[in-house]
Amino acid sequence: MALIKDIAQICKSKNAGPFNVTVDILFEDHDMYRRVKGTGALTPALFAGLYGVAEGDILFTPYDPAAAFKITFLRAIPAGDFGDTDVYGCQQHAPILDVDIPI
Repeated sequence: MALIKDIAQICKSKNAGPFNVTVDILFEDHDMYRRVKGTGALTPALFAGLYGVAEGDILFTPYDPAAAFKITFLRAIPAGDFGDTDVYGCQQHAPILDVDIPI
């Protein structure tokens, strides 16, 4: 088992417009990326649970040429709206860092 924060070189989040957040998980080592992808541990259902959104609202894209996963989902509160605590969406990757991958 390994945590995403220990095996991915980059795990970041940012706005994808005012109503969406996108999370990028990138691997420097293509072999490690293939191993993680092969486990099936990263799924729309996982991200739906982590972020409290419907699984159907998760756009989950593995991108083999870049050894990366891109996950986009609806924000709970639009960027900059009353109650928003992360206007740039740059802190939304935190729940993913401690995801355990069975590699």
